[in-house]
Amino acid sequence: MKVILKADVKGAGKNGELVTVSDGYARNFLFPRGLAVEASQHAIHQLKDKEAAAKRREEQKKADAQETANRIADKTVKMTAKAGQGGRLFGSVTAKEIAEAVAKQLDIEVDKRKVELSGDIKSCGTYEVKLHLYPGVSARVYAMVTEE
Repeated sequence: MKVILKADVKGAGKNGELVTVSDGYARNFLFPRGLAVEASQHAIHQLKDKEAAAKRREEQKKADAQETANRIADKTVKMTAKAGQGGRLFGSVTAKEIAEAVAKQLDIEVDKRKVELSGDIKSCGTYEVKLHLYPGVSARVYAMVTEE
């Protein structure tokens, strides 16, 4: 019997898959627990519509991220930090601080885990920072660190 899984089922398949299982397994285990529905033409059509809608949403998210990346590409984020002689910072500038500065100055929320630094920022100057906005979409911005 062909069924559409409504949840991940060990040994049968993942959520949303169209699988063939024995009639008894479907009637006695999957259907009573709400783990699957019979694969009628209507159910298959709904599954395809749902997959198409999910794909459109993902494409829209990627397009939005690409537009954002184009908008902020090569912009400079200005930051201040306490420094000693010769421009050496007391401590370093972290990805979290850069993410906060990007949110404040460029109006873009970026998780600190999506900020990629080429190395530690331990002195005043301008540094290249890569922001990963979406899988496959990233933007390069510059962090200008000045003495406080």
